[in-house]
Amino acid sequence: MPELPHQTVRLSRGRHVTPDDGMCVMELASVLAGGRFTDHPESVSLVIAALLRDYNDYSEQDRRQDLVPYAARVVGTRAGRAGERELGRRCMRWLAAGSARRRWWLPASAAGYGRRAAREVARGRRTHADLLGLVDELIALRPHGCPDVPPPVPEAVAAPSGE
Repeated sequence: MPELPHQTVRLSRGRHVTPDDGMCVMELASVLAGGRFTDHPESVSLVIAALLRDYNDYSEQDRRQDLVPYAARVVGTRAGRAGERELGRRCMRWLAAGSARRRWWLPASAAGYGRRAAREVARGRRTHADLLGLVDELIALRPHGCPDVPPPVPEAVAAPSGE
């Protein structure tokens, strides 16, 4: 895989064939993890990946660039079944806390709660800052199955300058 100038990465919507075609936040995470180029990196929590993948696609270009540092921060968050359920429950509580409705769609999987959280922001029910705060919480939870020590974060990974 070619060396990528992470300080100039511009995230874009959708799935890409190669890094030269563009990258979403999860594809960047796969590159940083040293794995194959994919939007479903093996080292990232299923819940967090679903949340960030959907939010990457729903958000506007300027807000999408705020996700660049998260690509490195989420590497190594993959948890076992119990850990992913724990992350899904945290998303469910986040959804319930921001909902004035008594009933809302319940996803069939823990990752579905991540997708639902991204859609809440896309629909204007929660803010961009709320969602980034949720991602920070999910990363900090480091549930069962996650390594005790977070992976090294490349210093060169940052949002493009001047924006």
